[in-house]
Parts: sequence; structure tokens; C-alpha cells
Amino acid sequence: MLELSRNVAIPDSELELTAIRAQGAGGQHVNKTSTAIHLRFDIRASSLPEYYKERLLALNHHLITADGVVIIKAQEYRSQELNREAALARLAALIRQAMVVEKTRKATKPTKGAKLRRLEGKARKGATKALRGKVRT
Repeated sequence: MLELSRNVAIPDSELELTAIRAQGAGGQHVNKTSTAIHLRFDIRASSLPEYYKERLLALNHHLITADGVVIIKAQEYRSQELNREAALARLAALIRQAMVVEKTRKATKPTKGAKLRRLEGKARKGATKALRGKVRT
């Protein structure tokens, strides 16, 4: 069971974990052992709350397919167990990332003092530039 919060958890029956052979260099070990983990998680068929499902499906992430299936391939470690933990941690991080609600920006107006300081600064700049003209004799 993958715990996401006190109230929300994903049962193991909803996670499809498959051991596959890892890619890349590694000599004889990598050629004969299936240490990489391929995790599949169907968002629509899961027992997650509807709010979680909506947020995840709206998320434009490369790990989520158009069908609403999260596919994670973990092959960082040489052990199958560590790769399984890494895949589950990445899934939990993805779901937690989708749950973060950004604050909406509230438009503000400049204060009267700020407007006054801006205009005074412009006047000073203009006066300085006016002094840079040709000297008349």
C-alpha cells in the first residue's frame, strides 16, 4: 500500500509492477537479471478521490499517457527492490505535485507615494539630461 497522506492511500492491487531488464552498460549482470521496474497506474480506474483524479488528468506531464495511465520506469539501481521503492516514490511525488494549489495572483495598484517618487525621479533625470546640451556662448 502506497501512503500519500493520512486519508489517502493506493492499494497494491491498483499498481502493476513488472520486472524488466535494464538498459545500458553493465556487463554480464545486466544481461541476465531483471532489475528494472516498470510501474503502471491507471488513474481513472483507481480508488483515488475524484478531486485527485481530476487534478492528475489535467496535469500535462510526460509520465501520464492520453489514456490516463501513469508509466514509470525505474532502473537507477542494480537491485530490483531499490528500483521498486524508487518507482513508488516517484509516483507518490507526482501525485503530491498535482495536489499543490498555487496561490492566485491579486493585482495591486501602486501607492500614491510610489507614484510621486516615480514622477520626481523622472523630473530629476530630465533635468540632468537637459544640462547635457551644447553650451551656448
